[in-house]
Amino acid sequence: MSPNHQHEDEKLDETLDETFPASDAPANTVETGIHTGDPSQPPTPAISDNQADQRFELTVDGHTAFLAYDRTSESLTLVHTEVPQELRGRHLGEALVDAALAAARDQGLRPIVVCPFARIYLRRHPPA
Repeated sequence: MSPNHQHEDEKLDETLDETFPASDAPANTVETGIHTGDPSQPPTPAISDNQADQRFELTVDGHTAFLAYDRTSESLTLVHTEVPQELRGRHLGEALVDAALAAARDQGLRPIVVCPFARIYLRRHPPA
């Protein structure tokens, strides 16, 4: 190895030593165990579209929360949201409204919101 090459390698080694460890926090990887969101909130259970009963629903600990709707070929009317007392405070009503709006969007239906809870939620969190 020529002296010039050796000098360049030493400069590179010195530069690498100065940049490690990286000052940025590690990425969200399995090794780091970093999770996003509120760790005190359990993940939202799966929401199903119970078309026979015309409602979006989810069940937790034997209790079912639901958002009743009327569906036509052109629209999805959100009628009533109900979350049992045992499940309140977990933002499940919000998740039901979000799921209903996503379903309307995916199916090309115009959402009509008459449910008071859904109206307030949408005023506070307008869709993007």
